[in-house]
Amino acid sequence: MQQALAVALLVLVALSLPVRADRHDLVEMVTGEDARGWEAVGRLDLGGRGFCTGALIAPDLVLTAAHCLYDRDSGARIDASEIEFKAGMRGGRALAYRNVRRAVAPDAYSFTGAGSGAASPDDVALLELAQPIRSARIMPFETLGSIAAGAQVGVVSYAHDRAEAPSLQETCDVLGEEKGLLVMGCDVDYGSSGSPVFSFEDGVARIVSVISAKAEMEGRSVAIGVALAGPLPDLRARMAQGTGAFGGLSSGQVRVIGAGQRSETGARFVRP
Repeated sequence: MQQALAVALLVLVALSLPVRADRHDLVEMVTGEDARGWEAVGRLDLGGRGFCTGALIAPDLVLTAAHCLYDRDSGARIDASEIEFKAGMRGGRALAYRNVRRAVAPDAYSFTGAGSGAASPDDVALLELAQPIRSARIMPFETLGSIAAGAQVGVVSYAHDRAEAPSLQETCDVLGEEKGLLVMGCDVDYGSSGSPVFSFEDGVARIVSVISAKAEMEGRSVAIGVALAGPLPDLRARMAQGTGAFGGLSSGQVRVIGAGQRSETGARFVRP
């Protein structure tokens, strides 16, 4: 509860900050030219239970959010073999289709339902593809462990109202960080869970976070992302070792208030 209040207060502070004038709107990437360089971002189809967004960070590894691995209604774990990664999907067609062999998430992560889930610093997962994607057109992204408040980032995502092609928001601000969670002025919606958040330092797009939740207060929206410095190195090591069981609750978990519910601070958190 203490961290939940801290994050809510951080959101309140973030919402009081001015949004930079050069913040970009979402641009749907409907042509091959639009999507050039972003082909390693794809849609994750979850066995008929909806979809999330994911991104290649190795020929056989997809980075996404841990809560994407669960049925929103029943809370049951989705069998990895039912998940399909569609790299660079546009207009209903992908550049590559791959089934998932297995998935790992932090031992501390616990899914507690769509309406009362958690914006948790452990809400990140790695998926191993049944076959690697090796294509000169689909190049995996590098990752960075952290990014400073005040930096600018970009997001590539699918969502419920733009499910057939990815959209790019090239510029939004990192408004703050609290115990492994980033608050960002990025535009996300249902289906955007797991979307990669990019730094463009030195002109190179590197993933610094994945989208976990969105927050809303008084009609203004922010995105909540997971910083990768804590969970990702361990997930890579466990994937390499062939281990990956899910564990119990994290002591640092943050409660997400379901749609229609509000915290005492007036901030509302929902799953994208």
